[in-house]
Amino acid sequence: MPSPVLGEPLLLIGLSSSLAADVISPLTAAGYKVQLGTLAHLSRGRWQLVISAPSIPGLGSMELLAALREGQHPSPGLLLVGPAGQLPPLGDGPGAACIAWPFEPHELVGRVQALLREVQNPAPPAPLPELLAVSRLPVLDEAAFLDELMSERDELRAGRAPGDSFVVALRLNELDQFRQRLGTSSEAALWQQVAELTGLDAMADEKLARGGQGDFLMLLPGTSRRQAAFRLEALSSRLANFPLQLGGQAARLSPVLGYCGLRRSPSATDGLARARDAARQSALHLDLHPVLWQGPKARPARQAGPVKIWWSRIYTAQALFFQYAITMLLGLGLPFLVYWGLGSNGYDISTGVYIFVVVALTLTSLSIWAEGLLALRREDPPPEPASPYPSASAIIAAYLPNEAPIIEATVAAFLRVQYPAPLQIILAYNTPRDMPDIEERLREMAREDPRFVPMRVQTSTSKAQNVNAALPYVTGEFTAVFDADHQPDPESFRRGWRWLSHGADVVQGHCFIRNGAASWVAKMVAIEFEQIYAVSHPGRARLHGFGIFGGSNGYWRTDLLRELRMHGFMLTEDIDSSMRAVVRGRRIVSDPYLVSRELAPETLSALTKQRLRWAQGWLQISLKWVIPALRARNLTVRQKLGMLQLLAWREVYPWVSMQILPLIAWWAVQAGSLARIDWLVPLFVVTTLFTLSTGPGQILFTYKLADPQLKKHPSWFWFYTMASTLFYAGLKNAWNRIAHYKEWRGETAWVVTPRVKAKK
Repeated sequence: MPSPVLGEPLLLIGLSSSLAADVISPLTAAGYKVQLGTLAHLSRGRWQLVISAPSIPGLGSMELLAALREGQHPSPGLLLVGPAGQLPPLGDGPGAACIAWPFEPHELVGRVQALLREVQNPAPPAPLPELLAVSRLPVLDEAAFLDELMSERDELRAGRAPGDSFVVALRLNELDQFRQRLGTSSEAALWQQVAELTGLDAMADEKLARGGQGDFLMLLPGTSRRQAAFRLEALSSRLANFPLQLGGQAARLSPVLGYCGLRRSPSATDGLARARDAARQSALHLDLHPVLWQGPKARPARQAGPVKIWWSRIYTAQALFFQYAITMLLGLGLPFLVYWGLGSNGYDISTGVYIFVVVALTLTSLSIWAEGLLALRREDPPPEPASPYPSASAIIAAYLPNEAPIIEATVAAFLRVQYPAPLQIILAYNTPRDMPDIEERLREMAREDPRFVPMRVQTSTSKAQNVNAALPYVTGEFTAVFDADHQPDPESFRRGWRWLSHGADVVQGHCFIRNGAASWVAKMVAIEFEQIYAVSHPGRARLHGFGIFGGSNGYWRTDLLRELRMHGFMLTEDIDSSMRAVVRGRRIVSDPYLVSRELAPETLSALTKQRLRWAQGWLQISLKWVIPALRARNLTVRQKLGMLQLLAWREVYPWVSMQILPLIAWWAVQAGSLARIDWLVPLFVVTTLFTLSTGPGQILFTYKLADPQLKKHPSWFWFYTMASTLFYAGLKNAWNRIAHYKEWRGETAWVVTPRVKAKK
């Protein structure tokens, strides 16, 4: 029996009856004096230690810690006790600790003993790294900072300073939640750390200041917009990944930065106000991406005439038809006119174009066959993890009006996951209107199982914002990201950690369609997804040397996901995160046996909206990442060639694949009719047969590697073979071409995929 620590009793507040009993019994047996109390007892006596739930009505964990720090001296220690999913994202700090319930009695007693020793013999505050020991720049107040801004603006306007200067507003997003109870001294110490981190790569003439609106201000003089963006991106990443000391706790907070050019600002005060406006925009996304104030884009109002109004109505009602017609004219009609015009004037390029098309299609077919053959070799993670199973988290991103019919079943499936360590399940959702019935049911599920944490993201309009908003509250060493229609297999988190513990940074699992029987469209997508996740993804990862994260059923090292975040300004923010990880040299594994079951669109209209968004998102990724990937020092030649195929060729292929038709049309014009064309040219026959064999070959690989539940429906595979041959392959290429046209037109509206309950 351990010797009791004499002195004031231990105070228990906010614990449920069952949890309080589990705490009181081992502590009283160890000789400690324990007293149940309420918040009011904090100031009514002296306590060695306060043992509390992670949050109690009116007071969060950080607020409780701040209240203790400002109360009795020396202040008591704080031990937070509760299910792992409810413990705060802030790590243990001096005089404070967490313990996950359920626990062994000796674990609780040992934690209390260690915490009491720490309180009674406090160590000096842990210093920042030596690199941060001395701030290189003074920190001004806002009034002095405005004087500096006015002086700098005058220099710019007089032409005595080169380039531009930028005023920056920096906020720490989660700080507002407990600012009132944190205390001025603790907040001042926090901003001093921010100043130290900011000063690491600051120029000597930069200015720093504490803002009067609870923010931090910077002046970047004599720099370009590109240099300012690079500087602030680096600072944002550094702040997000540095454990700031906040009221005795180590905290990772989300920085939000906005900045504005000073030269064109009407005044220094306006420049600062604009930077703060941009920071508020950055706070909507929490993606660590500094936002430049652009100002309203004013367009002169024009009175539309009746013809323009009439045409606008017709085009809007039949936009997809017109876009399809335009892209077909560009892909077929324009090349034919080029072949005809040049050929009629003695410059026949059709033979050269034909050879290029044949070689390109043949190489594409070879790569598809190679992917299929490589996918046949099964690869599993090691049977045991390299380190014990750590705490894990799942983030389920949901748009509640759309996912309301399915969200409870999704949460129930996650609560059935079998994982030997603490598992936190965060539902990060947004909704434009209150939905009291479903939201109350979600809160009830959280009360019944504390692993589940529903989180409404008030300002969100996208999946990326939901995921980013949840990240500060994630407690797991690794985090799985899911869409709201997914139901992971019970063993999935264990399998994911076996990959991660042996060196992977991200693991992309297999997304299996569970409503294939709902319609002919869902049936077709079910086979297509098996082709993608069982064959193409793992085969391409082995061929090119890198995988990709497809947006759901992906398992990330939490520190990497916090570092990269998701960029909501990209239509396919998941692929963008993949590119940023791969270019940095991180390893993404594709595992077709890590299964999660999702819902497919059930109508052709819903599928078209989904695929047009995917296609346009991939185009944005290609435009953004082809050049950086080719320049990346962390990628091998093999990986760079893979990037060329994945990004550049995927955008060119839909146009190249149709060029055989205008070529044949031109040859028919030259020969006088189609009948006079020599169709039995050996090269044409062999390459055509080989290219046509690719589709059936893919289906064979897919059937071989498909999930056993899907192989029970062999007729689905025959149906997909016919559908793909007759129209679906061509339809997917058409979607890609239409996406190019939409991107050129600036049509970037994000359309959610409608959800319905899976039919039993």
